[in-house]
Amino acid sequence: MKRREALFGLGAHTAALALPGLLLPSQARAEGGARAWLGATIWTGDGQVIEDGLLISVGDRISVVSKAGPVPGGAEVIDARGAIITPGWVATETALGLIEVELEATTVDARPRRGLDAIRAAFSAADGYNQLSTLIGVARREGVTSAVSSPEGGLVSGTSAWVDLVERFPEPALVRENVALHASLLETAENSRPGLLSELRDALESARLYARSPQSYDQGQTRELSLSVLDLQRLSQVLGGALPLVVRVARGVDILRLFKLAESYQLRLILSGAEEGWSVANQIAAARVPVILDPMRNLPMSFASLQARRDNAVILGAAGVPLIFSGFDAYSAHNLRQLAGNAVASGLSRAAATRALAFEAARAFGQGADYGLLAAGRVANLCIWNGDPFELGTWAIEVVIRGRSASTRSRQTELFERYRDLGQVPRGRAGLPPSVRER
Repeated sequence: MKRREALFGLGAHTAALALPGLLLPSQARAEGGARAWLGATIWTGDGQVIEDGLLISVGDRISVVSKAGPVPGGAEVIDARGAIITPGWVATETALGLIEVELEATTVDARPRRGLDAIRAAFSAADGYNQLSTLIGVARREGVTSAVSSPEGGLVSGTSAWVDLVERFPEPALVRENVALHASLLETAENSRPGLLSELRDALESARLYARSPQSYDQGQTRELSLSVLDLQRLSQVLGGALPLVVRVARGVDILRLFKLAESYQLRLILSGAEEGWSVANQIAAARVPVILDPMRNLPMSFASLQARRDNAVILGAAGVPLIFSGFDAYSAHNLRQLAGNAVASGLSRAAATRALAFEAARAFGQGADYGLLAAGRVANLCIWNGDPFELGTWAIEVVIRGRSASTRSRQTELFERYRDLGQVPRGRAGLPPSVRER
């Protein structure tokens, strides 16, 4: 039996011991061998906590999650006593893999660069996802193992893709394309909120007309429609709820109007932002609509969110609303556990905060059978922490994606190591640059 002992002191590392006549751990993993973590506290992802637990993965799937028990022969055994194992986090409402440098247009694939139509339903994040983006390593280091990479801009932005943050190229990162269609009802300089809602209603009505008889449309037997065939085809998929519609909305009154629209077209909604969601928490819960939110957004970022408050997540969670946490851009995907920690500090239960990091996202975006939960048969995306992952002083000992250890190095760590020992600056004001000393 191969054994690897995890050391959980300062500067934690792992040490490997390969016993004679057995496969090395890297060989075992390459050949679909088993890995067993012993003695850790396991947060399964749905609120359940298993003390002194056993987690076994075989290949890219989890085979056992239980109290300590027998380990299959030939498995790599990791002593994880003192550690906490959680599901890998899922980043949502993020352009991760679609944006490198926001101010350099050639590195932005989250939206078209020309032909900026308000409705671009056919735009697909899967077509532009870059698994070698330098931002991915930063997110992975903080326990993010999957993402719903989403397009940006316009009234209807396009469709998102579910990806795993794998590091080995050309291993496929894409798990499923077109998991949801994304839209926004936040007012812009070009249009008001009622105008946007009217445009969205007209687009859905056109899609319904097209869906009734695509052949009639092709033969010119219907009224002229302003949208392209590809946009109509994609929009028609949200009718009846076959494809979720994620809508960025802030005001409580707008949420209720959106619910009426959803009822008319049988939409399967996911609310995004919902800064004033607390004011209609009971209605959201009754509609069983998940909410993607940033629990730290307690200031009015616009006139649409004047009633934003820090305990938004607490009030929504208490009402029974499924919560999903997001930092809402590619550069904040790594902050998910800090968002959860602040939500807990505001009064949200740890169980609800943990669910909001993976379980609810997987369920809302149709991946609940494979992701978001540490259970037999699920994809082995998990993270081993040296302490409470909601505390700032905690770090990831190991990040596992599809059953294999993933690198926690990033461009930032490489830059740190490169310049750490160069140009050591003496302590005290005498060692500061002249511009600082003169102040």
